[in-house]
Amino acid sequence: MNLKNTVPNVAVIGAGPAGLMAAETLAQNGVDVDLYDAMPSVGRKFLLAGKGGLNLTHAEDQADFIRRYGKRQNDINRWIYEFNPTNLRSWAKGLGIDTFVGTSGRVFPAEMKAAPLLRAWLHRLRASGVRFHMRHKWTGWQDGALRFYHPAGDIVKRFDAVVLALGGASWPQLGSNGAWVALLKAKGVRIAPLEPSNCGFDVNWSDYFKTHFAGQPLSPVAITFQNESGEKSRRLGQFVITEHGVEGSLIYALSGLLRDQIKGNGSTQITLDLLPDLPLHRAIQHCEHPRGSRSVAGHLQSRLNLRGVKTGLLRELCTPETLQSPVLLANAIKALPVTLLSTRPISEVISTAGGVKLESMHNDLMLKEMPGVFCAGEMLDWEAPTGGYLLTACFASGKVAGKGVLNWLAQKK
Repeated sequence: MNLKNTVPNVAVIGAGPAGLMAAETLAQNGVDVDLYDAMPSVGRKFLLAGKGGLNLTHAEDQADFIRRYGKRQNDINRWIYEFNPTNLRSWAKGLGIDTFVGTSGRVFPAEMKAAPLLRAWLHRLRASGVRFHMRHKWTGWQDGALRFYHPAGDIVKRFDAVVLALGGASWPQLGSNGAWVALLKAKGVRIAPLEPSNCGFDVNWSDYFKTHFAGQPLSPVAITFQNESGEKSRRLGQFVITEHGVEGSLIYALSGLLRDQIKGNGSTQITLDLLPDLPLHRAIQHCEHPRGSRSVAGHLQSRLNLRGVKTGLLRELCTPETLQSPVLLANAIKALPVTLLSTRPISEVISTAGGVKLESMHNDLMLKEMPGVFCAGEMLDWEAPTGGYLLTACFASGKVAGKGVLNWLAQKK
């Protein structure tokens, strides 16, 4: 499709992956694009994600990939159809960024950095005619036109269509503060409350445990968790003890379920297997072995190579009677209950759940209540674990929204 004859002017608000992808999709098809962001520079949260290596996507089987999106997988499958992990890697290659698949199936840029990819992308966007307007905070509508606050004075401008890609409410210092919620609600748009996702949880650790073990990783470890239906699931991985509780990849993978349990019950419980490769009967045999004059900690280290933070957890969470009983101690090693009290504040989590309800949008991500207004990215009501799933869906939703704008503009001609 080429719309150069009419040259419509579209605003994209939000300079993260979803907004940039929408802008690229539009500009490559002859649309005049103005991209606005409240921050002084582009892609700040994207760059922060790159500090951990920039996990772009995941190389697992497509069916398994889609299942990572939980209750929204059918909706997001339509986005991924437009821009899947293979497409994403090819797109990066087109920017001169090679990628590789890590041992876990996660896909990273060869340089393990976000900045080179972002620089190449911005160069291509500017070359395609996209105009960037930084320090422009969108503050709503005025007589059908968009209104922006800028240090030099408010700006009001009318566009043929708009793509909102304003993020959720995590890391507000990087630009995503959820201020758009009130603006869209005032227009009758249905919005699910923003909630922490891919988050840590609070645990009531003792001062001694926090002082000695905060910041230490637990690896390998398995978590068993029971959902509302009574079904138990077990996941193997690692996470970190924090001053406040627990966080890390294994915790993030369960965060949506854990959050919802806490909302319903006030707290929830996970069970840790500190030695996931050792059968219970073998753990009992080792614990029952005479320890002589050795302490419990010394005995566990000698017989089971159990030490450090894992031993600290047993002392923190077990009664003295359990520590002195070989059978009870072995069972605690294999099934140690930990009570999670609350999620960490939304301002410090990796991403958010909730947002613009997909039921209030057409499949092309245009708001049913507001023709010509499209939304993309984390501001939509979906969530996914870390591992490339978040970024892939953000890119894909930007592509879908951009194509939706093109089709809508074509129908208006």
